[in-house]
Amino acid sequence: MKTALKLAYRNLIGAGLRTWLNVIVLSFSFVVIIWMKGVLVGWDHQAKTDMANWEIGGGQYWHENYDPFDPFTFTESHTAVPEEFKTEIAAGNMEPMLVVQGTIYPQGRMQPVIIRGINPGQNIFKLPTQKLDTLTEAIPAIIGSVAARNLRVQTGDYVTIRWRDTNGMFDAAEIIITGVFSCNVPAVEAGKVYIPLEKLQSMVQLEGEATILTFRDSEKERPAIENWTLKPQSELTKSIDEIIQTKTAGQSVFYGILLLLAMLAIFDTQVLSIFRRQKEIGTYVALGYTRREVVGLFTVEGAMHSILAALVAAAYGIPFLAWQAKAGWTMPMDVSEYGMAVAQTLYPVYSTGLIVSTVFIVVLTTTIVSYWPSRKIAKMNPTEALRGRLQ
Repeated sequence: MKTALKLAYRNLIGAGLRTWLNVIVLSFSFVVIIWMKGVLVGWDHQAKTDMANWEIGGGQYWHENYDPFDPFTFTESHTAVPEEFKTEIAAGNMEPMLVVQGTIYPQGRMQPVIIRGINPGQNIFKLPTQKLDTLTEAIPAIIGSVAARNLRVQTGDYVTIRWRDTNGMFDAAEIIITGVFSCNVPAVEAGKVYIPLEKLQSMVQLEGEATILTFRDSEKERPAIENWTLKPQSELTKSIDEIIQTKTAGQSVFYGILLLLAMLAIFDTQVLSIFRRQKEIGTYVALGYTRREVVGLFTVEGAMHSILAALVAAAYGIPFLAWQAKAGWTMPMDVSEYGMAVAQTLYPVYSTGLIVSTVFIVVLTTTIVSYWPSRKIAKMNPTEALRGRLQ
């Protein structure tokens, strides 16, 4: 076996430019596949982390009537915070949030918004809610950069806002924009206005009530609570998983084309090699090699393309992939209004499993493609092969 490997290596190096062209093309496949898969894994990790930091924490309880895509449910989506959570809330490990539909009037225009009441001292979310702890005659409020751009307001602006209380009566007041924040989760920014929880509860006459309860610890076993629906983190990030699966399926087509081109080059090389080396094959058989051993030799030669390609890919791929993991891949367009959690710059994540599986698939595919044309050797007549005649 050791002799066969040495002979196969010597034959490959002896082929010169043809071998290195195949190796370079195959190494390109290695690097591109690992990089693109790394981008998807990085997006998945980054999106879920951003959602946990800005929107969902470790998971949530929703009021049973609450539907974030149906504002008409907001008027019925509230109830008193359960007594069993009061201790956890006091410790800062759970945050209640009240959601109310409202209307804002910037520069005389009318825009529907969702008013969210949140504790200014909370630390589960990265929202700059400390800016709500401001002494002012107007109601302090913070908004996302997307909402600020759409409403054409900025920090320090006074804006009129209108809401309807629990009795169906409309009321209005002035808010002052005490902070504008930016994040990678559009659902947190777009069309949302955040004001102090107790102030909103007083405005709509729902003291002590909430729509959403967000908890910090995602590992803790959570009980079922009457009037509340438990939403674990895995369920809240399900949309991200579905997007990643769709993107992965789409990229698989690209991977297939990339591998097909590389394997076609290997296949053509093997066919040409067998055609041109008939006398050599006949010599091997005359020297005592079995047909199976000769087939194995040519198969190993083909498979060695992928081994050399992996080494070449490592030479320029490792610095490139390491640089990408650090610098990230910046989207060539603005993604702030995509409607999903995606950062402007994605940082690829390369796991050991990703690298090993990619190398294994490419090496296995190369070996199969190399074996396929080599099977013809088993049907060759040694005498005719020595004369250079292929049967």
